[in-house]
Amino acid sequence: MKSTEVLEQFLQAHPHIEIFEVILHDLNGIHRGKWLPREQIHKLFEGGYKMPQSSCSLDSWGRDLEQLVTATGDTDGICTPHPETLAIVPWASRPTAQIIVSMLNPDGQSDYPVDPRVVLQQVIERYTKLGLTPVVASEMEFHLLEIDRDQFGRPEHTQRALDGSPALGGATYSIEAMRQIAPLMDAISSAASQQNLPVDTLISEFGASQCEINLHHQNSALRACDQASMLRRAIRAVAQQQGKQASFMAKPFAEDVGNGMHVHFSLIDSSGNNVFDNGTPEGSELLHQAVAGCLKNMADSVAIFAPNINSYRRLVPGCYAPTAPTWGYENRTTALRIPAGKGHAMRIEHRVAGADANVYLTVAAMLAAALDGIENTLSPPAAIKGDATELELQLQQKAERQLPRFWGDALGQFEQSRFIENYLGEEFRTVYAQSKHKEKAEFDSRVTLLEYDAYL
Repeated sequence: MKSTEVLEQFLQAHPHIEIFEVILHDLNGIHRGKWLPREQIHKLFEGGYKMPQSSCSLDSWGRDLEQLVTATGDTDGICTPHPETLAIVPWASRPTAQIIVSMLNPDGQSDYPVDPRVVLQQVIERYTKLGLTPVVASEMEFHLLEIDRDQFGRPEHTQRALDGSPALGGATYSIEAMRQIAPLMDAISSAASQQNLPVDTLISEFGASQCEINLHHQNSALRACDQASMLRRAIRAVAQQQGKQASFMAKPFAEDVGNGMHVHFSLIDSSGNNVFDNGTPEGSELLHQAVAGCLKNMADSVAIFAPNINSYRRLVPGCYAPTAPTWGYENRTTALRIPAGKGHAMRIEHRVAGADANVYLTVAAMLAAALDGIENTLSPPAAIKGDATELELQLQQKAERQLPRFWGDALGQFEQSRFIENYLGEEFRTVYAQSKHKEKAEFDSRVTLLEYDAYL
């Protein structure tokens, strides 16, 4: 069905819609775009909707990347719509719908290589040439917090002990804990249903005020990422509507566990067979090659998996956040976990990224690394048995095979990476690094309250 036909069907099914939110993703995964009145939505589908290409590289505060603006004259790109992402916005005060777009170059024909959705699409096309299709699902952790902060500007828990202090742990998997926030969770589930977001499970997680929400797997990595991004948006909006704040910050509390984004993926061939499955618990040779590629290129990709200064506070030993490239079967202490289960569900669970990471770039880096392992028939080291934390500590002491522990180190490795250049693109690598260096410079130039406390 043509894009315009999908639009007409949507308009006929929702005659009350007055506004369309046009959503473009930037490098941070922040939703940029404009509101279009109903009578102008056809302009988008006719190729007449433009935004500055620099919109893709705005920093976390929404500021331009000066180097890019100077080099390009802040040229406009053409936004192309993805009609399958049309959905109503149930939390909006006016009848509103939303649609995701990607950025094209000014010629309206070629893709803009810095758009995160485009970066992922290019990786998927390389799988297509091999006759393989990635199947992807995500799990996202988040904190449900009070909207008002304390007197020092720090966030406040919604789960509290009787004395008012934060609860000890999040009553992991507790039905009672879920029941206490049932109205909010029901509202999230309702919004997800209205937006055709296939939520699998909702659980109370390990930390105080922490929840996890899982999505069903999709045989389109782009669709899986669209759904993850829109679910994150829905959770935030519904929580705010109910007087709470949903935060996907990697480490909002120094003393508690952080928020991760675990991504599951497998590969199917043209007949729909899972090529990771060979009828054994160990999985196929192709699975092992994919694991090897993910391990080899993990350090180069940390700047994507941990995109900001707070991200690195989560990557510490003993907090279910990997600090070394390790793998194992049914082992949640490793960076890559091969879950147990039926052979047709054989898959890799990638556990490095924080919930603050851009889901499109995370999946692109993960799939690209696996592809490198497959194309070059790499072999992984032996799978870890038992707790990987002890091994991580040993590697840390020896400064061997570690993932970068600090933002500057991760960016340096990212900038020098031939893997990133070859699989995600040289222009993307350059602009992403420039954008993150600018953001890092802002933090490096500020004097913190802790410094005043120690040295004033």
